Amino acid sequence: MTDEIPREPTQLYLISPLDVGGAFPDRLARALDAGPVAAFQFRVKDVDQHAAAKLAEPLLRICSDREVAFIVNDSIGLAKRLGADGVHLGQDDGSIEEARGELGKDAQIGVTCNASRHFAMEAGEGGADYVAFGAFYPTTTKETKHVAGLDLLEWWQGIFEIPCVAIGGITPENCAPLIRAGADFLAVSGAVWGSDEEAAVRAFNAAIAGEF
Repeated sequence: MTDEIPREPTQLYLISPLDVGGAFPDRLARALDAGPVAAFQFRVKDVDQHAAAKLAEPLLRICSDREVAFIVNDSIGLAKRLGADGVHLGQDDGSIEEARGELGKDAQIGVTCNASRHFAMEAGEGGADYVAFGAFYPTTTKETKHVAGLDLLEWWQGIFEIPCVAIGGITPENCAPLIRAGADFLAVSGAVWGSDEEAAVRAFNAAIAGEF
């Protein structure tokens, strides 16, 4: 019998609200200063690349100063323009091969796999750095078309070494089963930005530590 390699502790992955103007840079700084955060995903919709870059630049600096990975949602072009740490691709946002070619071998490339084992295996074989499963709980952040179960995380952890991200309606109160099932990262948005971001980040990290 061989000893299993112990998993790294689950980490937080913050996803931006759609409105990142106004006071949001200050809110992001407060959130990142409240406790450990591995990554921040810049997610805006219906904004041209020039305007998106202008919104992203102060947020990128805040993340860089705190050594938090800055990931751009959907747009390989914007990620390249910003010199971001990586890109998160939906099923219709371009290929891993294209992203790797544009962003380089060190870029973090994540792929939305919904509740599909097939999509996840394809992403893993295609060179993704992480796969994202969800939604695990009801969410108002985006339309829920797919519902994922804990068995998906358990299956992935039993076979693959590539990290997996759990997303969808995750709160400090309901995240423990996801952590136990094998989520390497908890992707959260509404539970942080819809309330006091400092308190939310502290509560998530307490839950991850088993203290919530």
